[in-house]
Amino acid sequence: MILQKTTLEKLRDLINEETQYRRGCELVFFFNELGFKDTYVQGFPSRWVYTDSRLEKINGTPELDKCIKKVFAPVNFIGRFSELDKLMKDFNQYLAFDDWKVIRKGKEITFTKAAEIDFEESKSEIKEDNFLKREFENISIDKIGLDGVITDILKHRFEEIQKCFNANSPLSVIFLSGSTLEGILLGVALNNPKIFNQSKSAPKDKDGKVKQFYLWTLSNLINVASELGLLREDVKKFSHVLRDFRNYIHPYEQMSSRFHPDEHTAKICLQVLKAAIYQLINNKIASE
Repeated sequence: MILQKTTLEKLRDLINEETQYRRGCELVFFFNELGFKDTYVQGFPSRWVYTDSRLEKINGTPELDKCIKKVFAPVNFIGRFSELDKLMKDFNQYLAFDDWKVIRKGKEITFTKAAEIDFEESKSEIKEDNFLKREFENISIDKIGLDGVITDILKHRFEEIQKCFNANSPLSVIFLSGSTLEGILLGVALNNPKIFNQSKSAPKDKDGKVKQFYLWTLSNLINVASELGLLREDVKKFSHVLRDFRNYIHPYEQMSSRFHPDEHTAKICLQVLKAAIYQLINNKIASE
C-alpha cells in the first residue's frame, strides 16, 4: 500500500512513542527487522528524522504492510488489548484517506479496503477559529497548586512566551509552550500519582507495568489528563497539535517537513497553553 504524508506522520508517532517509547537504538533494531542494515552510532539523527526517512523508503512496498503489522502486534499488548484496539481505531481515521483499514482478528493483524468516508461535518467538531476566539482572563499558574520552585520556573517561562509572541518569534513560542505544558502536566501527575497511574491511558512497558513518570511523553500526559477530566476535548485536540509542532525543535525534521511557522501557528500554541492552565485550575482532582 502507498500512504500519504499525513498517514505516514501518524505512523511515525505510533512507532516512536504512542505504542511504546523507542530510543534511537530500538528504532534501528525495529527497522533492521524490516530489511535495513543500519547502525546506531554517534551523530545519529533525531528519532523523528530517522523514522520518517525509513518510512519513506518502504512506502509502497510489502515492508510497509509488515511495519504496520509489527507496530500493532497483539503479542506486545497482552493484558491491554483494549488499548491496542483504540490505537488501531485512531490510526484508521488516517488510513481511511488511503482507502485502507487495519483490523485485528484475534492474534492476527490484517488489512481490508476502507468504507466510504463520511465527510459530513460533525456538529460536535471543534472549530479552530472558535477556539482561538476564546479569552482566558486572570489565569495564573500559581492556582494550579504545584510545588513552589517549579511554579516560579513555569511562570517565568509563561512570561517569556508572551514576550516571544509579541516579538514575532513563532519558533520560540512553539518550543516554550510545548515544554511548559509538559512541565505543568507532569507537575499535576506528580501531585496525583495514584489516579494518574491507575488511568487506562497510562503508558505501560512490555511487561504491562505503568512506566515511571519521567518516561511519560507529552502525548501520554495529555491523554491521561483528558481521561481524568482535567482537560476537555478541545484542549486535548489542540494540545496534540502543539505536541506535533514541538517536534520541529529538530532542524532536520523541520527541513524534511518544510515547516515554516508563522504568527498564526504561534497563536494556536499560546492559546492551547492558556486554555490548559484555565481548565487545570477549574477541574482540579480531589485530594487523594
